Amino acid sequence: MSETKNSRFPIYAAIFTVVFKLLFLLTHYIQEDAFITWRVAQNLLDYGVIGFNGDTKISASTTHLYVFVSYIFNLVFGKEYFIEPLLIFNSILFTTGTLLLSHLLLKSPWHKAIFIFLLGILPPAIKISILGMEYGILFFLEMVLLYYGFYKGKKTVLVLLPVLIMFTRIDTVIFLGIVFLVDLFWNRKIRWNYIFGGILGVLFTLSFNWFYFGELVNNTITAKKLLYEQDFTFSQHLSYFFASFGNFWGMLKVPGNFNPITIIVLLFELVCFVYLIRQKQNRNYFLWMIFIFGWVKQIIFISQKSLFDWYYWVPQLLLFVPVLIFILEQKEKRNVWLSLLIIFYILPMLAFQTVHSIATGNGEWNYRRTIGIFLNQYEKDKNQWILLEPAGYVPYFSGLKTIDEVGLVDKQIQEEIKKDKTNYWINTVKTRKPKYLLSYKNLYDGNNSEYYQTHYKLLKEFRVKDHLKSDYKILEKIYKLKPSGTDYNLYIRLD
Repeated sequence: MSETKNSRFPIYAAIFTVVFKLLFLLTHYIQEDAFITWRVAQNLLDYGVIGFNGDTKISASTTHLYVFVSYIFNLVFGKEYFIEPLLIFNSILFTTGTLLLSHLLLKSPWHKAIFIFLLGILPPAIKISILGMEYGILFFLEMVLLYYGFYKGKKTVLVLLPVLIMFTRIDTVIFLGIVFLVDLFWNRKIRWNYIFGGILGVLFTLSFNWFYFGELVNNTITAKKLLYEQDFTFSQHLSYFFASFGNFWGMLKVPGNFNPITIIVLLFELVCFVYLIRQKQNRNYFLWMIFIFGWVKQIIFISQKSLFDWYYWVPQLLLFVPVLIFILEQKEKRNVWLSLLIIFYILPMLAFQTVHSIATGNGEWNYRRTIGIFLNQYEKDKNQWILLEPAGYVPYFSGLKTIDEVGLVDKQIQEEIKKDKTNYWINTVKTRKPKYLLSYKNLYDGNNSEYYQTHYKLLKEFRVKDHLKSDYKILEKIYKLKPSGTDYNLYIRLD
């Protein structure tokens, strides 16, 4: 009876972790790109088309599977009420993934329970659970593959899960490839079911892109590559890598390029990993998978100048896993080790994420969202166009047709980028004549100011400083400590 009770501790810990993280819903910190996916889902609901602007097909979201999941939640709960249920669903899936991971790596129910909670309250885990991106589903699918496919040996899982994982994000080919290589090296044989699943995943995703959108890879990838790609020398590439390394490899960002905390934690992760694999246990098979994947994905994405925080959430967590296992399995002074970890790392990181979530939630939900709400009330004709960047909050809450600077949600601007990268913004304005322009800059100063003054009127200024107040003094202090957001000028066309 006692054994049965103990075996339930990991499940209780998972439930408690999900409930604990619900507190972060109060911060309203939702990632900008989540609203791109949700608008695509609502476009599918309204027009029957996977797109962003009415009946025009475009893969404006990087994830296909999450679009369909978001569509179902919109259908069931309605556009007004789907967000919180979907965020809770994401958190449950992610935490279930950590439960499966604990079964792969630990034996003691108590160790599993502590592992689930501590891993679940680290900054990347909170962001995966609460920010509305597809990584909760993705982490869950990846852990299901490892647990049921490679640990339990379920052949159906080995075939089906690579398809779902690839359909969630095409860059998961990195994860699937690392798992294949480690399995091949470890077992000295090929799992043909897994090979078939991988091939099926690639063919299904590319075929869906080709037959529905007329492209092999998602438009989001093409657009970012087109706008952000630059020619660098090897020396410049190296300098850029190390400049980005400090603030994307680790969980904590600090001002400047050098981050000593990242280096210290990285070295400790390496030491713990080496210590664990020297024990020659069966779990080393999975430790090698997650650790190599963490390193490879971080290196690839940093070297490709992918400066979006969410690419690194899962690798950051997986690289920290050996640290938790190392401390939980200490034979002597384990409580001292665990207390030191919690006091000097876990709690400070939780505090940092709490402040960050409150401040950024204010900047996004209480500030940027209000721009969309203002436009929604001001402009009743939802067929009017707005040119802006980014394409999340403002288009979602305004309901206007959107041209974004990068071309994630509108392909036509990509043609202007190809023709004249330097002047593509003003060329788009002259060619497309959008009714609204939302800019970080004062368009009446600098190049092309005469054109803007002739054809556009400043409608409203939006300033971050106007949204740093609160009835609660502690919140106001946090808002002012870490102001989040960008000042905008909104222009309306005169002719």
